[in-house]
This record gives sequence, structure tokens and C-alpha cells, in this order.
Amino acid sequence: MRKILVIGAGKSASYLIKYLLEKSESENLIVIVGDVNFSHAKKLTNEHDNAQAIMLDIHDRQSRQSAIQNCDIVVSMLPARFHIEVAKDCVAFNKNMVTASYISEEMHKLDKAARDKGLIFMNEIGVDPGIDHMSAMQVIDRIRSKGGKVILFESFTGGLVAPESDNNLWHYKFTWNPRNVVVAGQGGAAKFLQEGTYKYIPYNRLFRRTEFLDVEGYGRFEAYANRDSLKYQSAYGLDNAKTLYRGTMRRVGFSRAWNMFVQLGMTDDEYTIEDSENMSYRDFVNAFLPYSPTDSVELKFRHALKIDQDDIVWDKLIELDIFSSKKMVNLKNATPAEILQKILMEKWTLDAHEKDMIVMYHKFGYELDGKKHQIDSTMVTIGEDQTYTAMAKTVGLPVAIATLAILNEKITTPGVQMPITKEVYEPILKELENYGIAFKETEVPYLGYNPLNL
Repeated sequence: MRKILVIGAGKSASYLIKYLLEKSESENLIVIVGDVNFSHAKKLTNEHDNAQAIMLDIHDRQSRQSAIQNCDIVVSMLPARFHIEVAKDCVAFNKNMVTASYISEEMHKLDKAARDKGLIFMNEIGVDPGIDHMSAMQVIDRIRSKGGKVILFESFTGGLVAPESDNNLWHYKFTWNPRNVVVAGQGGAAKFLQEGTYKYIPYNRLFRRTEFLDVEGYGRFEAYANRDSLKYQSAYGLDNAKTLYRGTMRRVGFSRAWNMFVQLGMTDDEYTIEDSENMSYRDFVNAFLPYSPTDSVELKFRHALKIDQDDIVWDKLIELDIFSSKKMVNLKNATPAEILQKILMEKWTLDAHEKDMIVMYHKFGYELDGKKHQIDSTMVTIGEDQTYTAMAKTVGLPVAIATLAILNEKITTPGVQMPITKEVYEPILKELENYGIAFKETEVPYLGYNPLNL
């Protein structure tokens, strides 16, 4: 039996493990799931005959290396910062490796060692990054094969709540790591290319510079810019493109409301708040507002951010109970971002039977035979419940399919890489269609850059 070691049994691992276990008989597999929380690993293996749950602490070098030595390929579903230790062990013990995370500088430095040993370290093979890479390159390569020249590429992804479970005024619930949502966009200005001109949006303006997108059957969305839209310019072969823009999708109105937290400083993760464990939610909000012996916290908040009393934004705040004097932070030495995350998780966590949704939208502008054309490509996936989410499906299935393809030597090019070659993306995208993850392409008049607010 061939052994696949999956390290990490978090939210994104459910479909990955389900897929591998469904293939275990025909593919002669034993799926070993290791997690520091043994109960998580045991739950996802579900006592399957071809599964084994183990307690695995990534910081325990001996047990980590023993588990890696005892398998044929490693899938790391750990937080991104822990991949590198797994990767080094994979080099030492000649094991291929798959992750859904971005390629870090440390991971990139292992490229030569991996190539020298003929090892495949496949990264960025989740949804974003992952399905976005593969679906984009499939269209870009097709345009080039016809003699076309890509001059515009815009790409957007959103992890959202499904319409049938959309029951709050923000039209949003957490479908992945809440911390990443709270601190999104920090760490420098967003940068992108628009009609040949480099553009920059500082963090304090990021959520007021949005683009509108309409997805057939699902209505209107908005998108704000990712921090670095130019990261994949060379990898995609788009050095001569005039417009490159990558963004995150939300329902219309989310960004304007979220901007309130940004402007007050509630998303800051750089310092801790004194005596935070004894604060009420109301105390937390008041800490960012001017002192007044007479004005209420609500009045000061509305005045500071110029919010009218009949503005829907105000209703969104009330819905979160952030002015409650009874609800307590109960977090010691917490940063503002950590406290805000706790408040939001009370209202934005999926219930057991609620569903999430992944939406992806690409725009391709190209020149062919002296004329300009545009293709819009969209994908929508709805989850099943709190465990088998659309996020877990679109992250886990590409990881699982790639893992099996490497194990079966259908993907053979060695080195640290992401899925942008036909060898990788064509069979994976084809198989994803069997699971309802498919793109709808539409030829539309070439519009160039979006002139709304950018």
C-alpha cells in the first residue's frame, strides 16, 4: 500500500481527505492524517479501513521526521509558516510534497535541492492561489495559441456566505482563517498596473477604492485590490500587458462598512491593549474615540466617522453588539485586531448546516488580428455544510488531485513550483469539473480598465 501523509486536519482538509479515502481502494492507498489535535484527525478519517489518524506535533522533530520517513508523499495543510520545516525533511528523506500556500522565500531557496534530487514540491495548488492560476493560464495559453496578445488581466476571488445562508446585514461569514480577514491588506500599499500606469492604494484608502462585478445568477459584488497584483506578471508571461489587477470579492457595501474599523485603528495588530481582558466591547470601541464627559460612545462614534443615524452602516454596527457593556473581551494582552476578530466570530461563524460560497471572476483582454476582444470567466461553488465547505472543496480537491497525479507520475517536472504548466493544470481542471468546479466563459465587448472608482 502506498502511504500519503497529510499533516494538518484543519478546516480546509475535509474534502482533501474525503477524496483520497474514496480513491484509496482503487489506488492502493493508506491515508495517514496527523494533527496536534488527535480528535480532529480522527474525525476526518472517520474510522475508514484505509486511514490512520495520528497525533503529530510539528514542533516535535523526532515524531515529525518519523512520520515523513514512513510515507511516499507529504501533504502539508499546516499554517504557511510551518511548511518550511516539513519541506526540509522532505529534501532530507527524498519525499515529494504538496501545499496550498504561497511559495515563501525560504521555500523557493529549496528549488535547487529539490531539482537535484528529482523531487516535486507543488505549492499554491488550492483555490487562491491555485484554481485561479490554473484557470487563468488555461485561457491565456489558449489566446496565445491562436496568435493573440493578452493586454489586460483582472482576477478576483471571494470566500463568502452562500445566498441561502446569508442572514446578516454584512452579507458575510468567515469561511477561512478569521485572522487573515481582519488583517487583510496591511503591510504596504496595494499596487497594480492600469492602462500602462502603475497605481498604488495605501491601506487607509484600500476599502474605498472598489470595482463592481456582476455574476449571472448571483447578483452584484465589489472587489478591493490585493496587496501585490504584479506578483505573477512574469510567471504568467504578461510582461507586456497594460492592465494587471487582482482583488478580493465581497458583497456590495461590505468594504464601506469595514473601512470604519480601519479608520479607527481596530484592525491594527502591532500593539497590545492594556487590561484588555477586563474590557467590555463598549470599552474597546471607546478606547479609540475622543474623551467626552457628556457624549455617549454611540454619538462619538457617529460623529468621528460622519455616520448618519439612518445609514445602513449604523445598523451593521448594532448587529455586531460592539456597543455592548455586558459582553467582555476576556483576552489578555490582546491586539486591537485580536479583539475585533473575537467580536466578529460571534456573529460571522457558520452554523452547522449553513453553507459558504466561493466566487471567482477573471477578465482577459487581448488583441487578435488587429482587433481587441475580451473574455469574462466566472466560477461559483456552494458548500454543503460547516465541515464540507466550498472553501475546503476548492482548496482540498486540487491538492488531492495533484498529490495523486504526482504519486502516479503523471506530473514529473521536479522543483519548487506552482500549477501554471499544461502538464499540471489541464488534467486537474478537467477532473474538478466532475465535482462541479467549472468556469463559464463569455465573450464580451472589450471594455479596457474599469473606470468606476479605481
